[in-house]
Amino acid sequence: MADLGIYTKNADIAVRAGANVNTTAITTAETDKYVLDVEAFINSKTRTNWSDLYTAGLNADAAGVLREASACLCAMYAIQYDMSGFSSRIEAETMLDVLRDRYTQAIKTLEDVKVRTFIQEA
Repeated sequence: MADLGIYTKNADIAVRAGANVNTTAITTAETDKYVLDVEAFINSKTRTNWSDLYTAGLNADAAGVLREASACLCAMYAIQYDMSGFSSRIEAETMLDVLRDRYTQAIKTLEDVKVRTFIQEA
């Protein structure tokens, strides 16, 4: 498979989705279906074309925040694909809550003008 992500790769998504996620949901063939959409959404949400900055040699700290945001959102999609592998629906929902919180924190960091200036100049 191609593993199309710019900010995140299949392995990052699988780790965040957890041990009980449906194995089909975290195959590269499945994550490739939405990883680039997630990355485009992050660009739109933060009003910054991180994709171009990333391929031009983006600061490692910024790359880490982008990886966190994109992997968390992709992992949420993987969990939502099929929650039956989790010991309970509450376990799956807790995983989703944690991932949403981490995604939200990462996006807030990327939206912060002071942080963006620091990241882009580095």
